[in-house]
Amino acid sequence: MKVDETMPQTRAHREGRLTRGDEHTWYRVNGEIGDHPTVVVLHGGPGATHDYLLPLEALATPGRAVVLYDQVGSGRSSHSPDAPSSSWTVSRFLDELDQLLDELGIRENHVLFGQSWGGMLAAEHAVRRPPGLKGLIIANSPASMPLWMQAAEQLRSALPDEVQRTLVAHEAAGTTDSPEYVAAMHVYYRRHVCRIDPWPAELEATLAAIDADPTVYHTMNGPSEFHVTGSLRDWSIVDRLHAIDAPTLVLTGRYDEATPETVRPFIERIPQCHSVVLPDSSHMPHLEEPEHFRHVMGTFLDSLDSWSPSRSG
Repeated sequence: MKVDETMPQTRAHREGRLTRGDEHTWYRVNGEIGDHPTVVVLHGGPGATHDYLLPLEALATPGRAVVLYDQVGSGRSSHSPDAPSSSWTVSRFLDELDQLLDELGIRENHVLFGQSWGGMLAAEHAVRRPPGLKGLIIANSPASMPLWMQAAEQLRSALPDEVQRTLVAHEAAGTTDSPEYVAAMHVYYRRHVCRIDPWPAELEATLAAIDADPTVYHTMNGPSEFHVTGSLRDWSIVDRLHAIDAPTLVLTGRYDEATPETVRPFIERIPQCHSVVLPDSSHMPHLEEPEHFRHVMGTFLDSLDSWSPSRSG
């Protein structure tokens, strides 16, 4: 594995690629890696991109860098649209994260921020109790996909009847790529994914990237946020959450598709857990309530400086 030092570099940030065989992972570091834990941002999807999380670069301070990257199969990283579906696994993305931490020299001093699927992946990292994990932020993520699907059914039931009929008809027919289905899907998204109108350019860029190559999203999730048919449909970390011993912040929005029921296991089972609900947000508080979001995040990150881990068991 090597870093591509030919990528663009500026005083504000530097970019690089981790190379593993014939595939690579693109990353971007904002700020200088220093004494404070480096914040590593894990995007959602699976198969989304870093673009919609670019505002998190504002969390960088002297001595604390913020790292964004595109997980393999998405964005500026390697794409493998013809790979067998069995190749897209949680373990693959955990290995990629481990390699990134090693290459940047931050395995012993990092914080993970995971949004949606990224929070699921961050929790998978945390249950292994890596000694260098100083803090964990799980944003808008379910503790299990069965809980997520139950919540989606409840949220769907509140949609207009015509929208519900359209969704059901196309899902039964296998025509979820039809314009009618997409239009009905967006009614749900504008209630429970992002309530800003129009959607920010960063979010539009990520959605366009998924449309351009939906391989990972369709394989692991399915055709939409609420119709989960992929390999993650039975995923759960509920029974392993007690193993997380890093201070944890759970973030959701009042109108989030990650409903209180989907995140409750995090709050109840992670020993050192604090939760915040942003009142004017759905699934994207960092876009919908940026100032409130930055305040909550800054307070949590600052609190980690005085935390002394006790890793027993």
